[in-house]
Amino acid sequence: MSARLTTRFWVDAYLARLRLCDIPAFVVCHGDDTGGAVLVKLNTLDGAGQVFQRSFDLMSGDRRWVVLCDGAEADLDGAIARQRGFDPDIWVIEVEDRAARHMLDEPGLA
Repeated sequence: MSARLTTRFWVDAYLARLRLCDIPAFVVCHGDDTGGAVLVKLNTLDGAGQVFQRSFDLMSGDRRWVVLCDGAEADLDGAIARQRGFDPDIWVIEVEDRAARHMLDEPGLA
């Protein structure tokens, strides 16, 4: 079994990387520090956005970020509320960027 970073460590590193690029981001829901799942809400500040969740590619075994929900902010918030209903230990990070930058496709963030 390989060693894994705690969720808290990953969240802190992600927020630091966003700060370095002057992309505002906030922890909206603090989940389990050790192994909580993470949702990233990308708010493009125009009433719309996307929610990302980490998923596993069954063929390669790689982790990647996939879009859970795309659309109006109310729809995004509803999708997040449903996920929190299934998993109360989940983290929610809100990223605010008009250019839709979230950096989840950068190396080291999968």
